[in-house]
Amino acid sequence: FVAASEKFNALVQSIAMQIAASPTVAYVAAEDIPAEVYAREKVIEMGREDIKSKPEAIRAKIAEGRVAKLAQEMALLPQPYLMDNAKTVDEAIKEAVAALGEKISVRRFVKFHLGEGLEKKSNDFAAEVAAFTNQSA
Repeated sequence: FVAASEKFNALVQSIAMQIAASPTVAYVAAEDIPAEVYAREKVIEMGREDIKSKPEAIRAKIAEGRVAKLAQEMALLPQPYLMDNAKTVDEAIKEAVAALGEKISVRRFVKFHLGEGLEKKSNDFAAEVAAFTNQSA
């Protein structure tokens, strides 16, 4: 069973570190990014000041290139591998598949941020003291 091997566990741990270390990573592959995200980012890029003076056709190509680059940053698999910058995460997984002889793929991941989902309690110390002094009087 491949999940019990030390090599597999090291790969999984390094991919988890990669996800935790990359704040922009939100999708496994660029193909997983919804079309709405692409459209929104393209509108943002088309509105940038540095390309406003260019002809429309050139502006569209520049915006497409910038959105494609952003998609590469938002996806996990095409990112440079944290343990070896000479290869991507996808290439590291393919090397592990060759070494272990089992099919390995990242289907999904979930990122948890410290304190996410917790509401901060707002304390009004002056109101608490006033309420306490009125109670005891």
